[in-house]
Amino acid sequence: LCNCSSVGNAGCNHTTGQCRCLVGYTGPHCHSCARGFFPEQGSQRCQPCGCSPTGATSDQCDHSGKCQCKVGVTDLKCDRCSEGYYKFNETTCEPCQCNNHSQTCDNSTGTCLDCHENTEGKHCELCKEGFYRSTHPTHSCQHCPCSIVASTGTCHIQPGETVPRCDRCRPGYTGLNCNQCDKGYYNSDSICVRCKCNGNVDPVLSPSVCRPDSGECIGCLYHTAGFHCELCEEGYSRDPVGTNCTRKEATLGPEPTEFTTSASNATKATSFSTAVLNSTLSPTTLQAVFPVSSSDNSTSAFTDVSWTQFNIIILTVIIIVVVLLMGFVGAVYMYREYQNRKLNAPFWTIELKEDNISFSSYHDSIPNADVSGLLEDDGNEVAPNGQLTLTTPMHNYKA
Repeated sequence: LCNCSSVGNAGCNHTTGQCRCLVGYTGPHCHSCARGFFPEQGSQRCQPCGCSPTGATSDQCDHSGKCQCKVGVTDLKCDRCSEGYYKFNETTCEPCQCNNHSQTCDNSTGTCLDCHENTEGKHCELCKEGFYRSTHPTHSCQHCPCSIVASTGTCHIQPGETVPRCDRCRPGYTGLNCNQCDKGYYNSDSICVRCKCNGNVDPVLSPSVCRPDSGECIGCLYHTAGFHCELCEEGYSRDPVGTNCTRKEATLGPEPTEFTTSASNATKATSFSTAVLNSTLSPTTLQAVFPVSSSDNSTSAFTDVSWTQFNIIILTVIIIVVVLLMGFVGAVYMYREYQNRKLNAPFWTIELKEDNISFSSYHDSIPNADVSGLLEDDGNEVAPNGQLTLTTPMHNYKA
């Protein structure tokens, strides 16, 4: 009897009893799977292993149909690169080139996946944006010391340097790490703000334009002044358009004012007018007294005196002169009053002698002064020649 397998035989030689096996079967009775085949679970039919000739070490597989794979190759039939390998080719899979910053890569292109330590790139050879590769061998990518407010946030290390520098500073910032204010800007609460000088500062003459800590403008031009060069210098005013500072026009002082002083018994009044002074002092004379710069673009060595100041000075001089004249008139008046009192005063001198009493006048201008009431005595008589006779019970005195 042949006793051949009902599944794997292709017939039997009844003379020799040898079974003829189908492809994938072997053995005297075709009960076993040939090399490169494995028995299918449940049906016991022999199925080809299908191992990849590139990735498998042989065409043989185990009873589950799993092939024996080469290094870097995986899967049931050894037809795919294992993790950490890529480029399944005619020879084998190549390991991923990720600079030890990743364990996996695309199995067909070799692009590294999930780069660690702030790296990126096909082979994790680059630092992420905002990081730089440190020169220290134990460090990888470090965070850039660049603010995204003052710069792009990216940085790099120049050859031969150990400290990173920011790639590009934003407008208004400068320095190695973009942490300083550029010319024409000042620091306002850690933010660089453009200087506000109303176009009255020349960056060539004043490169900083304004003070970096306060924003005060430096070197105001065109006769401007102020914190932001928004005002005009003394002696200058805005033109009708309101853009330029021009020299003030010379104007006359206030209307003529007359000052009059008077006193008791004074018959004269003194008046002064500012119009007389304004008419006698021409602008040329004023410039001779108060030097004023004639150049609009140069700084004068003397201070400009405005017409308002000039009028104040003139008014002050007038007041002083009036006060002096009032004092002079008062002194004259007091002197004349004193003289009148002196002339009208009944001053007499009495000289006592042994035999008479004599009276003499203090002033010769009143020889006929009435002396009848000088001595209160009924016996007193005045002689025609002006002598006073003093009569007492015992003596008779003449003066």
